[in-house]
Amino acid sequence: MSNYFIGLSLGAASSIESGIAVLQENGELCYVDKLFSVNDVVFFFDNFSSLKQSSILVSLPWDNAMLNGKWRVLSKPYQLIHENNLFLNKDNWMQRFSPRGSDYLLKLSEEGIDIKRFEIYLTRQKLNLYSNYKERSPADCKFFQSELKLKYGFSSLPSNMMPAAQLEAIAGALLAREYKKGNTKRIFDYNGIEVVNLI
Repeated sequence: MSNYFIGLSLGAASSIESGIAVLQENGELCYVDKLFSVNDVVFFFDNFSSLKQSSILVSLPWDNAMLNGKWRVLSKPYQLIHENNLFLNKDNWMQRFSPRGSDYLLKLSEEGIDIKRFEIYLTRQKLNLYSNYKERSPADCKFFQSELKLKYGFSSLPSNMMPAAQLEAIAGALLAREYKKGNTKRIFDYNGIEVVNLI
């Protein structure tokens, strides 16, 4: 049985913050922080003493590579992956997710650490934390934080607005707890690790 549930919202690049949240079995948040580089992530996991007693869920960061066409930029999130061979996949524009940190996560998995991936927007919908505002906008983050306080009882969250990455990491920790209860299903694999979501 896991003692800790860890959510990691991985940024698409080291210039974009990543968030980490650790949830205890009793439902208390014991740690929330920001990370930036993959080395920060490696340092955290290498120094976390209860890694073997933890369930870890890591988000799939969007691939935000520069593209040379407005229609490609706008259609990227909606394009079926590798289904349509009529379009030339120039600059790998159909790749939705970034492989950032995948090698290290696969290494942890091979060492017997209980690690899975999650897609943040699907997770927010299933946890009823999804707003009608633009993702990661101030209004969306305020709604997200308020819902975490009200629905999930995280009264220790501050009243001032937290970074979006930390809020997403808390959602990942909540999903890790549901995964351990058996309330999730595999939706696909990404770079050798299962991606899960609530049933």
